[in-house]
This record gives sequence, structure tokens and C-alpha cells, in this order.
Amino acid sequence: MKEDTILVALSLEDSKNYAAIVEKYERQLLRYLLRISDISREEGEDLLQNVFLKAYQNLRDFDTSLKFSSWIYRIAHNEAISAWRRRSSRGEEINLESMEATQLLQFTLDIPIAIDEKFLAEFVHKILEKIPQKYREVLVLRYLESKDYSEISDILCCPMGSVATLVSRAKKIFCSKTEKADFSKFL
Repeated sequence: MKEDTILVALSLEDSKNYAAIVEKYERQLLRYLLRISDISREEGEDLLQNVFLKAYQNLRDFDTSLKFSSWIYRIAHNEAISAWRRRSSRGEEINLESMEATQLLQFTLDIPIAIDEKFLAEFVHKILEKIPQKYREVLVLRYLESKDYSEISDILCCPMGSVATLVSRAKKIFCSKTEKADFSKFL
């Protein structure tokens, strides 16, 4: 996006302008981090700070011919993996329950619809927990973050053909897990 390229240039001139980038991406990156990892909101916010710090430190290396959103999502992706590795190497128990499932869908003012959406979000979240990380990531990027295959390819650093294969396999796994799940537990 041209707007992002302008924000990067302005941030390189004066660090105070970087706040505009943070403001633009903080909600969606936090949502992404919470969706793909097994961390609490507080841990997600800490991780997000690391993402913005690394992005700022490497801002001069950003290739303006590429999409900034893909670049910063890639940094977030790498930070999530690094955090997971640190936790697992310390032998910490992974707590998938700490993820904010209600963030999967936004509530409306209509209470019955909001309640249905809450249960659906919890159901989707539980299914996503059961899917291997590489498949969960592509589903989150494609369907919850609305990224196209090119952006997913940039974020995950893999060819677009591989992205298409991962998405296809992930959808099959998701559907299979959905068919086996007991939806009544969420009612």
C-alpha cells in the first residue's frame, strides 16, 4: 500500500511518526498473535511490543516494493514461533485455554445473534486448537485475517503453491475435526 510506504518514509525521517504505524497495526497484529499462539492477552501484548520494536529496528531494511503488512506480519509470525520455542524449551505447559476465543467473531448489538456468535467462536476456537500449528496459521491468515495467497506466501516464506496446498489440507482437517466434534458442548 502506498500509505504504508509513506508512513515508513516518515518514520525513518522522524521516529515520532512510527506511532502511526503502531496505531494502524496493533489491533490486527495482536488478534493474529492470539489466534495462532497459545498465550494470554497480556503475553500477546508483550509479544506485540517485541514485534513493533523489531520492525522499527529493521525499518531501513524494508523493501518498499513489497507490502508492508506482509513484512510486519512475518515479523509477528517469527516472534510467535520464537516465544513458543522459548516456552517449550523451558518446559512450560502450553495453555490453549488462555487464548481469547471471543475475538474470533465480533459481537453485534443484537443479543441473540451475539450469543450465537460467542458459541460459534468458542466452537471454532476449540477446533483450531486441535489442528497442527502450520495448518492453524494458514486458516487464521486466510479466513480470519483475510490475507490472499500472495500475502500468506510472504508471511510464511513459502511458495504460493505450497500455500494453496496448506490451505486445502487445513480445510480438510478442519472439516474432519468439525464433523467429529460435539457441538452440543457449546450450547
